[in-house]
Amino acid sequence: MILSRIKPAVGGETPVSIGEKKKKNKTKVPRLEEYLQQRDYLGALTLLEFQRSIGEKEEHVDLWIGFCAFHLGDYKRSMEEYKSLTMKPECPADVWVYLACVLFFLGLYKEAEEAASKAPVSPLQNRLLFHLAHKFNDEKKLMGFHQNLEDVTEDQLSLASIHYMRSHYQEAIDIYKRLLLQNRDFLALKVYVALCYYKLDYYDVSQEVLAVYLQSIPDSTIALNLKACNHFRLYNGKAAEAELKNLIDISSCSFEFAKELIRHNLVVFRGGEGALQVLPPLIDVIPEARLNLVIYYLRQDDVQEAYNLIQDLVPTTPQEYILKGVVNAALGQEIGSRDHLKIAQQFFQLVGGSASECDTIPGRQCMASCFFLLRQFEDVLIYLNSVKGYFYNDDTFNFNYAQAKAALGNYKEAEEIFLLIQNEKIKNDYVYLSWLARCYIMNQKGRLAWELYLKMGTSSDSFSLLQLIANDCYKVTASSVICSNHLNRNACISFFSGKFGCKLPVASSLLKYKAEVFCQMCHKAQMLELCIIK
Repeated sequence: MILSRIKPAVGGETPVSIGEKKKKNKTKVPRLEEYLQQRDYLGALTLLEFQRSIGEKEEHVDLWIGFCAFHLGDYKRSMEEYKSLTMKPECPADVWVYLACVLFFLGLYKEAEEAASKAPVSPLQNRLLFHLAHKFNDEKKLMGFHQNLEDVTEDQLSLASIHYMRSHYQEAIDIYKRLLLQNRDFLALKVYVALCYYKLDYYDVSQEVLAVYLQSIPDSTIALNLKACNHFRLYNGKAAEAELKNLIDISSCSFEFAKELIRHNLVVFRGGEGALQVLPPLIDVIPEARLNLVIYYLRQDDVQEAYNLIQDLVPTTPQEYILKGVVNAALGQEIGSRDHLKIAQQFFQLVGGSASECDTIPGRQCMASCFFLLRQFEDVLIYLNSVKGYFYNDDTFNFNYAQAKAALGNYKEAEEIFLLIQNEKIKNDYVYLSWLARCYIMNQKGRLAWELYLKMGTSSDSFSLLQLIANDCYKVTASSVICSNHLNRNACISFFSGKFGCKLPVASSLLKYKAEVFCQMCHKAQMLELCIIK
């Protein structure tokens, strides 16, 4: 076998092998069109840069480099290419509108408008100026550019995009579905439809629509990110993070598109982990970054910092109105400000009373919050009852629901709901303890109320709870005595003497506690009074 060798082990190659190798190399030479068809913009960019470096220039190589950098999300690189082109005397006039598009994605809206004004009139220029008018909140210009839109795919997509950004999701869906009927090969439209359904809280529907697109384009950044967001809403943060990890694994290190969005969403999926490192630089880059940082501060009980971050925000979406209402309500309760509570009530009423939100779950929660602040608890229960099926295991919902029940005297139901709560932070809150103690007393379970007090350490809250127990026990006993048909003169004298002579210790005797319990209560009350006086 060794003697039959044709290919030498070391050294030259036979003429046949050299010819075959050259032929193979010729067939493997990549072409720009192939990269672009496969959406491999990194490969296309690498090829273009190589060709430029060896002097083998593709036609309009600078334009193509700007194009590829733009689709890779490297907008700064794209901007540099287009700007350098504008310096050349033979620069095509359309480069100005390309530059304007890049500047728009960089958030340089004024500069984008100036660049677009130098470009010749074209449908692309009109679409760009249409979006810039939306960014500038210039309704007059917006309507002017709207009238210039035609019934062509690109213009209709631009219109649907504006509908989406103005929270007119159903109008956007109608446009996308009509375009899909006309162009069934435009699979990317399914991603836009799925995004709209996500915004409408139809996460299952969004997932179904998205699955069709992912079968054809399994590595789409936007689609995989949306799938992760759906998993977060439908399941939990771990399931969402697992989906996002697939996206991170398939992304190359030089792929810049949506990296900031991925980092932002990872913080959300992890329950705020790393929020202070990731979110501050993303404020005003990703709109939700500011809102999620405010939520993080609220969860850390840093209400003042949350208020500082959101006070100058002019709300334009229901989520922004709701969060501003929550922050004002929290600050108003913390510092005792009626003004902040009034502002919160108005924000909640605006969202809950709007035509687009009145029949949504957040809209009904807003109306419940509005009436809660107005202390109209019958109305609170009307709205909470309509959505309670979605929040059976939600501790925050149950906390508010139980308070509304107790405020209307439904103590038995309130007690049951309070006991469903598992969150330790809520269970250690004085508001929870005081309402649960009141429910116990009103349900003839005074000993359980007393045990709640015994578990508390010595503090102003424990003294307040002691007072509440005493007063509520007194009310319960007083009402039972007054309502009794066998009330005699001696009982009356005894009753009013007790009312006059007893302050806190009366609670235990009225509930027929043992003598030692009565003494403990007396002693603790006196000690608390001494501590407070000191």
